[in-house]
Amino acid sequence: MTAPIEVSGSEVEAQPDAVLAGVDRKAIQGRSLGQIAWLRLKRDKVALGGGVVVLLLILAAVFAPVLVKLLGYPPDEFHRELIDPVFSRPTGAYGGIGWDHLFGVEPINGRDLFSRILYGARISLLVAFLATLLSVSIGVVLGMAAGYFGGWVDTVIARAMDVFLAFPLLLFAIALVGAIPSQASIFGLFELKDNSLRIALLIFIIGFFNWPYIGRIIRGQTLSLREREFVDAARSMGARSPHILFKELLPNLIGPILVYSTLLIPTNILFEAALSFLGVGVAPPTPSWGGMLSDAVTKQLYPIAPHFMIVPGLAIFITVMAFNLLGDGLRDALDPRAR
Repeated sequence: MTAPIEVSGSEVEAQPDAVLAGVDRKAIQGRSLGQIAWLRLKRDKVALGGGVVVLLLILAAVFAPVLVKLLGYPPDEFHRELIDPVFSRPTGAYGGIGWDHLFGVEPINGRDLFSRILYGARISLLVAFLATLLSVSIGVVLGMAAGYFGGWVDTVIARAMDVFLAFPLLLFAIALVGAIPSQASIFGLFELKDNSLRIALLIFIIGFFNWPYIGRIIRGQTLSLREREFVDAARSMGARSPHILFKELLPNLIGPILVYSTLLIPTNILFEAALSFLGVGVAPPTPSWGGMLSDAVTKQLYPIAPHFMIVPGLAIFITVMAFNLLGDGLRDALDPRAR
């Protein structure tokens, strides 16, 4: 039988330090919720691919003038020498695609399709981002107010949501935007040119009438969060409603807000393209993806130049797909229990 080992008191007290001496303290540091979400997102290669495509699209739209100077021609410069005078189609193979014109040229007028796609991306992304920012701002504030206060506040906001959701947005946008010229003055004080007024009106219509969708989501999340212990603790310490809404509840709603925003942006891109396709969006000669598709269909240009319809169609498809993949990945990373 083994004899018991005698340990003095000083040795017993020194044991915890001896055990921790060889442990790397960085290995036991905790991770924040953002770091945990990023680790989950890095494992989703499809979502990362969508994020890379989105980042490249944003950079291409921002630096469109530089890219056009290096790789293309001005978007409104005609090159009729590249068009067959008999059939009104590009003389080169595959729609004139080559080193001078990476995506080919338009039929009839010979404008560079590469530069028009880049400048069309600026319009689509600008309208989509600003409209999403407007609708998310309104929806988050009203959704939190409805869910937190309840009572008559919730009733009024909920009925307003029902009214906006039942509103014929497409018909209203067609009627209102179609009646606004591309160049107009505001109260005679200053003049807006180059479709500035139409773009601002598109942003307002799309953003202002789409807030109930995210408002309902935020209201439902707030109804569950307002019963949590940290909200009761804030009330017991004398915190007022604005502090609880924007300091306690809003940080816990960042996940749903980010996810829904990435899913709302492609919807707004499609809506802007649909309005331009119907002829009530961005007026020519300003390039727009929907306007290019409209010209290809209404002017019967796709039989003689199929690339004129394929290229802007692929641009819309790739952009919407990339945002949707990124949104799905963010949803899984921020809320894995919803999978």
